[in-house]
Amino acid sequence: MESHALWLVQLFLFALWVNGLMTIGLAGAQQRIVCNESLMLQKLPVCGKSFEEMMRKVDSRKWCNLTEFILYYNNFTLCTEHEAAVAKCFWPNPLAEGYITGIHRQFFSNCSAEKIHWEDPPDKILITLILIPVLLTVAMIGLVVWCSKRSDILV
Repeated sequence: MESHALWLVQLFLFALWVNGLMTIGLAGAQQRIVCNESLMLQKLPVCGKSFEEMMRKVDSRKWCNLTEFILYYNNFTLCTEHEAAVAKCFWPNPLAEGYITGIHRQFFSNCSAEKIHWEDPPDKILITLILIPVLLTVAMIGLVVWCSKRSDILV
């Protein structure tokens, strides 16, 4: 019996030792990485300058057409993501979003989304679009009921 008690004590001490090692390891893994916001704010204008240079190649009347500059905008986005990562900041963050919004104001302030005014179709078309599914539903229900009453078809 004493050998079992000694074995249990050793197992308990081993479990405490493993728990201590894991706690130390987890505490080290949970060290918080601090975002260097000042470094990020210094680096983001590099992305903006590059985007400005690329946008000079596009006619200003075409700035509202995304297909004209999508590659340049993608490069700008990747650059801001990279600079945020270098500064150990997550992306997007409020500072980066503020900078990106400033770039948007600079280049796309005259672009406005044209709102589409939706209208109902004429009454004849609307009635047809409503009645067809209703009538098909009634017809399918009738067909199912009719087939279920004819036992000679089911066999």
